Amino acid sequence: MKKHSFKPELLAPAGNFEKLEIAIHYGADAVYLAGKDFSLRNFSGNFTQTELFDAVTFAHRHKVKVYLACNIYSRNHEQKELKTFLTQTGRLGPDAIIISDPGIVMLAKKIIPDIDIHLSTQANTTNLNAARFWHGMGVKRVNLARELSLDEIKEIATGSKIETETFIHGAMCISYSGRCLLSNFLSGRDSNRGLCSHPCRWEYSVVEKLRPNVYHSLMEDDRGSYIFNSKDLCMIENIPDLIDANITSLKIEGRMKGINYLASVVKTYRNAIDSYGDDPDTFEMNPDWLAELYQVFHREYCTGFYFNQPDEQLPNYNNIHQGKIHSFIGKIIGSTENQSYTVGIRNKLCRSDIIEVLSPKGRSKRTKIIEMLDMNKNSVDSVHPNTLAVLTLEIQCQPNDIVRKI
Repeated sequence: MKKHSFKPELLAPAGNFEKLEIAIHYGADAVYLAGKDFSLRNFSGNFTQTELFDAVTFAHRHKVKVYLACNIYSRNHEQKELKTFLTQTGRLGPDAIIISDPGIVMLAKKIIPDIDIHLSTQANTTNLNAARFWHGMGVKRVNLARELSLDEIKEIATGSKIETETFIHGAMCISYSGRCLLSNFLSGRDSNRGLCSHPCRWEYSVVEKLRPNVYHSLMEDDRGSYIFNSKDLCMIENIPDLIDANITSLKIEGRMKGINYLASVVKTYRNAIDSYGDDPDTFEMNPDWLAELYQVFHREYCTGFYFNQPDEQLPNYNNIHQGKIHSFIGKIIGSTENQSYTVGIRNKLCRSDIIEVLSPKGRSKRTKIIEMLDMNKNSVDSVHPNTLAVLTLEIQCQPNDIVRKI
């Protein structure tokens, strides 16, 4: 068995501390997160300053890197606050800070010169010379524009000294590298400052000027038309191509997604990357990986711009969602004895239900519920959301494993 000479980093989102724990549990090499300000995901929960310190400490204890987002395009009145934020970032000690704005790059070089700078995809880096320019400006890594093909990405990765990062899974913005003004125009919420109202997911019609009350739908389903609604990216079937392109870091989208999504996606890509990296000559696509990704709530999957296939870049006109929406039950918090586990319940569960437990390694494990107790140690036939329960199962589990109903 001959290992691949290069194994990329698996980079996962962490919208709050619980998601951070899940990302690490299922095998992320690094996580990206944000404080309460200067990030493009203001509605993902994010971290207070104290929580950021705890997050960095926790991740480093598990030998996982932390990249802190500061990727807004700033305004004049924010420069003093930005300096304070960067100074505080220096005390936190993340492994890198993610930036879009050249002005913030300049400030970061002065205020926190010992912390690496990663350039956000919003900076629209689309060519080799631009990558070399940013490397010359002191940027350690660039998250390349999503509109590049895999051949273009490989040329940049092999032709420059800068580290490269690309998205491999999750929702895609309909606008060029996420630089969208639609939300600002329609709802007064600036997507480039973390306040996107996602108008690309709304339904639209065409109105003829002389018939203002007559609406003509475009490629519709029974709820309307979705002409700006992008598909979801999924590159699980192309892991060898991504690794062979020498991309430094493979990034999962989803700071606003739940822990069920995060567990499935991180686990699946971790297993695939390790499988190819450990023995590329005998690597085969495991159908279980794709099946697992179809479990989570998602729009139609595609490969985006990677292979220059126009059909893969078309919007999700029918707004079709797939996945088992109500199968997520909760996560294991702790264990007692005799394969009894304390579970944080998120959706209703009955004693008669068949469940499965998602652990970091191998297939999900199916089990019956032998006994179900509430936290007063009373035997019960069902438990409800936002409660704790003790389940005695047929299998062994560990804290942070995800529980789902079959």
